[in-house]
Amino acid sequence: MINAGTMIASAIFIVPSAIAAGVQGSVPSLLVWIAAGLVSLCGALCVAELGAAMPEAGGQYVYLGRAFTPAIGFLYGWSAFLVINTASIAAIAVGFATYLGFFTPLTPFAIQVVASLSIVGLTLLNTQGLRVGATVQNLLTVLKIGALLAIPLLALVLPGGSAENLQPLWPAGGAGTVALAAGPALVAALWAYDGWIESTYVGSEIRNPGRNLPLSIVLSTALVMLLYVIANLGYLFLLAPGGVARSALVASDAMKVVLGTGGALFIGIAILVSTLGANNGIVFTSARIPFAMARQGLFFGWASRLSSRTHSPNITLLVQMGVAVLLTLTGSYLQLTTYVVFVSFLFYALSAAAVLVLRRREPDLTRPYRAWGYPITPVVFILFALYLVIDTIVQTPRESAVGVGIVLLGLPAYWYWRRSEGSQ
Repeated sequence: MINAGTMIASAIFIVPSAIAAGVQGSVPSLLVWIAAGLVSLCGALCVAELGAAMPEAGGQYVYLGRAFTPAIGFLYGWSAFLVINTASIAAIAVGFATYLGFFTPLTPFAIQVVASLSIVGLTLLNTQGLRVGATVQNLLTVLKIGALLAIPLLALVLPGGSAENLQPLWPAGGAGTVALAAGPALVAALWAYDGWIESTYVGSEIRNPGRNLPLSIVLSTALVMLLYVIANLGYLFLLAPGGVARSALVASDAMKVVLGTGGALFIGIAILVSTLGANNGIVFTSARIPFAMARQGLFFGWASRLSSRTHSPNITLLVQMGVAVLLTLTGSYLQLTTYVVFVSFLFYALSAAAVLVLRRREPDLTRPYRAWGYPITPVVFILFALYLVIDTIVQTPRESAVGVGIVLLGLPAYWYWRRSEGSQ
């Protein structure tokens, strides 16, 4: 539920139009979602092996530090806490507040206030302990899965859709046209799958992690891939590839075909639930990264403290909340996500590479789960993750350079904490 709930945010309700506009055919549109899901599954299989072998709080921070150097692990944790996760929380919260404007008009400042209040509310819920956070996540994820399943079901049951709308199956230019457009389309779809790693951050709090952690990663990725494919099939069945490509709010327009104005209302509620669920998952898990860093003396001491009542890192949750709210109210999350979010896929590639490194260097490491398809699965994922990173650098070189600079600013902090730890 953590992984699926974080993956399913607002992208599946909007991104299909950009993909359909690029590949211009029903079959290649669906193939893009399947391919992106399979690539994500390759990454999930790799991280499942790492998580089962090292079921500790912090996820990638732990894996990268062990496979490469503590500095690499620190740079990931630094980036995740300072920018990647906090800016993501802010961005998703603003998305939630923006869609709330569908029901009641909100000024730009009111959107920032509502977004901030949603961050505060979710954070306070998660300070009540693992059980409360997990229960909220389960409820919101079940609701959003139900909403996604409803799209193809309503398309089939109610009048308005047609199998003829699936034409053209392939664009007029054939395979060549698809090949040229496939790269950017895959990038967009891969972003929609992002989140399959979230449960690794709470590895130390999962029962029987050697079994349940890899199951959570692999099954959630497979489930979301299935949901995304059938949701897109519903869009195409109702709107045809051209209609999907022209629609700015594809899910809303698709549901209007079968439910009229009530369809837009249904999708508006679904997006509100989806964004809340995605943000709850990030709030719930992200605070465990600085907690793991602080336990090793590589972050502020307060981050290692657990609540005596709930045994959750409440101080870290509250500080994370403060940073995310600040980014929301200043609007700076827009620049930060543009600058840094692509770096997360570079760290994903390093995590897949960590499987290769540790298999060779630590063959006797206890591995309750071994990545299926090794070594092909890590290599495939590394290649696609690097493609995404390179594509981002080529398309936005200035922003990419700033993003790398923000990450490297963590090196002085690492040296400071490393020296402080050594002097004790």
